[in-house]
Amino acid sequence: MVMRPALVNVMAKAAEKAGKGLRRDFGEVEHLQISRKGPADFVSTADLKAQKILREELGKARPNFGFLMEENDGAIDKPGASERWIVDPLDGTTNFLHGVPHWCISIAVEREGEIISGLIYNPVTDEMFWAEKGVGAYCSSSRLRVSVRSDLSECLVATGLMFRGNRRNPVDILKELAAVMPHLAGIRRAGSAALDMAYVAAGRFDGYWACGLGTWDVAAGSIIVREAGGFVSPMVAGQDPVQKASVIATNAAIHERLVKMLRES
Repeated sequence: MVMRPALVNVMAKAAEKAGKGLRRDFGEVEHLQISRKGPADFVSTADLKAQKILREELGKARPNFGFLMEENDGAIDKPGASERWIVDPLDGTTNFLHGVPHWCISIAVEREGEIISGLIYNPVTDEMFWAEKGVGAYCSSSRLRVSVRSDLSECLVATGLMFRGNRRNPVDILKELAAVMPHLAGIRRAGSAALDMAYVAAGRFDGYWACGLGTWDVAAGSIIVREAGGFVSPMVAGQDPVQKASVIATNAAIHERLVKMLRES
């Protein structure tokens, strides 16, 4: 049985504690009090409660770490810290609020600008995907490997596409779809960037691409994909895919071709 690194243990404990509340609220989703943060971008009481638990647990374990959190909770962070937690307490909020069980908690550790550890946890399925630099990627204790499919016509690729409130030009998105759809077995828009990237690492999806995300959406997924043998590139050459949160994550066999098609679309 693989021994989880110390940072992963900290993230796992925090995610499991926050996940209990989210799983309970998911069962009573129709009773949640919901406020609008923006078009199709909701904040639920469950989301904020989960973030509070994660901040408390992670902060207690590593008090010198800074935080980058998705939700503005008014807490004072340490912007100059050399290490920080990057946290999305509920990635896939719209799925959550509609009773769709494709959502997760995403936590990453950034050290001097580099993502060194990450964890993605789906409380509904109790699947915990994690990775640490040089250690590999795992789902619980099972080693993860990206798929080995090289024939695009056999590949299943996920995307974020767009949602109401996303400022991307719909024409650009349609061009991307037109460039790749004829070559693939299928495209999925599942609604959780972090979990979709974890699925790439697990070989369930052969690739994933999206623009206009948040750093917290892709930080953990980026290291999990890479440690599973995959590649993560920016949509725009030369950019940082995590900081710009526009990513193309795939297995090794199709990466260059998918990147070329999307960038030239």
